[in-house]
Amino acid sequence: MIDSLSIVLICTVFVSCAENKKTFTNYNDYPTPILADLWLDYSKKATEFKIWSPTAEKIQVHLYNEGDGGEPVATYLMDKHPDGIWKKLLSDNLHGSYYTYQVQVNGRWLDETPGIYAQSVGVNGERAMVLDLETTNPKNWRLDQGPEINYTNEAIIYELHIRDVTIHPESGSSMPGKYLGLVEEGTTGPSGIATGMDHIKEMGVTHVHLLPAFDNYSINETKLDSAQFNWGYDPNNYNVPEGSFSSNPYRAEVRIKEFKEMVKTFHDNDIGVILDVVYNHTGHTEDSNFNLESPGYYYRHWDDGKLSDAAACGNETASERAMMRKFITESVVYWAEEYHIDGFRFDLMGIHDITTMNEITKALQNVNPNIFVYGEGWTAGDSPLTIERRALKQNMTQMPKIAAFSDDIRDGLKGSVFEDTSTGFVSGAVNTEESVKMGIVGCIEHAQIDYKSVNYSDAPWTNQPWQSISYVSCHDNHTIFDKLKVSRRDANEEELAAMVKLGNAVVMTSQGTAFMHAGAEMLRTKNEEHNSYNLPDSINQINWNWKLINSEVVKYHENLISLRKKHPGFRMISANDVRNNLEFKKVENGLISYQISNHANGDIWNSIFVVYNAKTKTVKFDMEGAWQLAVLGDKFDFEGSEIATKVEIPPLSMLVAFQK
Repeated sequence: MIDSLSIVLICTVFVSCAENKKTFTNYNDYPTPILADLWLDYSKKATEFKIWSPTAEKIQVHLYNEGDGGEPVATYLMDKHPDGIWKKLLSDNLHGSYYTYQVQVNGRWLDETPGIYAQSVGVNGERAMVLDLETTNPKNWRLDQGPEINYTNEAIIYELHIRDVTIHPESGSSMPGKYLGLVEEGTTGPSGIATGMDHIKEMGVTHVHLLPAFDNYSINETKLDSAQFNWGYDPNNYNVPEGSFSSNPYRAEVRIKEFKEMVKTFHDNDIGVILDVVYNHTGHTEDSNFNLESPGYYYRHWDDGKLSDAAACGNETASERAMMRKFITESVVYWAEEYHIDGFRFDLMGIHDITTMNEITKALQNVNPNIFVYGEGWTAGDSPLTIERRALKQNMTQMPKIAAFSDDIRDGLKGSVFEDTSTGFVSGAVNTEESVKMGIVGCIEHAQIDYKSVNYSDAPWTNQPWQSISYVSCHDNHTIFDKLKVSRRDANEEELAAMVKLGNAVVMTSQGTAFMHAGAEMLRTKNEEHNSYNLPDSINQINWNWKLINSEVVKYHENLISLRKKHPGFRMISANDVRNNLEFKKVENGLISYQISNHANGDIWNSIFVVYNAKTKTVKFDMEGAWQLAVLGDKFDFEGSEIATKVEIPPLSMLVAFQK
């Protein structure tokens, strides 16, 4: 383990490499073999171990029979090669053997590490395993592929935590909290309602967004019989699935096999899989795998040598450095190729630099053009990386193939996530319409938006509408139901339900990419907890009784998703399409109406008229001609059997009408 004083010295003074007598004055002097293959090279005849550590004096590789416990069965000194790379070729079939690296710097042996390029690990990720990855593939894996999409806003994203979906006793799962439990079909809950995978299929979403499912530090995999919970935003081994979701975390190959089975089952049901990735920081710092290989290099520091912390988790990684950029890019490509992942959501994307994010996206789309990338366009704190270089929401026009979350529409709809009592459009606030309108058009430039009246953005920030992720809630902060409840103590359950429905109705009819928090459709509550990242199942689980109790709300959301999928007018692909075809009509406090025209985006409906009534009273609306009613209040009729020129729109509800 390297102490903090050593890190400061490494960062601010000189780093020496006794092996080749070379002295580095700073990290930019390090050799950066960005084209080198640093992944384990396995065959049945030999295995080559590789590691990049320019300041190492010696490196050894230890072999073990098991993933934990016991002494090494063999130890080998590695050979120094140019550009800071160390290698060791062992002629034998080492499939199933566990191993670690150990690096000597400044005359001191650091702790053992599985290496940052580890692809399979034993329990708690402490040792890597030599593995023939072909043996982990499900039947017909080579033919497996996710859904095809041309633009990101064709996706309807459903964000979930693997454990939450099946851990409740009423989930009906035979493998609660596991990869295979998530995709178990035929499970039922109270009164025979569909749960788990069958519920996800019923909803009609196109992609599931999995909260971090790579190996993390928080969960002790040797004590899974004890109560443990964590979202998983504390990375340990980036290229390995988390073991606590597998049936046996002690065997390195099991988590890999089961993760692939999960992905394939989703794909077999035409549902894509998005991985939430957290390359902006590591769960540990001094003894992280990065620091145990090349101390200090992978992290940012202030001028005085102190670690910077834009992640608010103790450190932040340095994506702009060549070998970190190489690692992140190759890591996501590995997930795309080996696990057939269909999309990536970058946690605190604003910590990364713009160049890296663009290179990552280009590399992924070379693997699979259906892959898409989105992230949080902000940081949690300041960073040495200048604002102009950060992958922030305000810089999205420089990342033309990436999307970012729109906090404008999120808080415009329900109120600030930072203030419990703050309200939004659906909960009775005044002067929130421009923030909602901005979200409706996908945060593009539109002549009818008064950007000075938008809550967070005083200018458009996307090139195209699909670059804006439209949402009203996610795993962070309160659930939408809880947020509305804490900000509107005077509202009854029926009114709160109506607000939830209206909020997600706006999301599902907006031009950005639609995103929904799992359970929002059944009025999910976390007992008003604001940050449940490490709280027990009793807070985080989806209680399947909610689906039964709130069945009409669930059906409403199912119909919303169906509406969006049937009508591409709600997901135009270019900013010009939106500007030319979407015109706002009547807008006042608590009411927004607009018309989509000209068979927009190839829609079978020539004109679509939408009204959001956030008022607590019925609104009488003159439709200016005869229109067929597709949605009025809770009633959905996609054929539009009722024709009207004037309508009465119920309180806290949406109208959708059309002309063919």
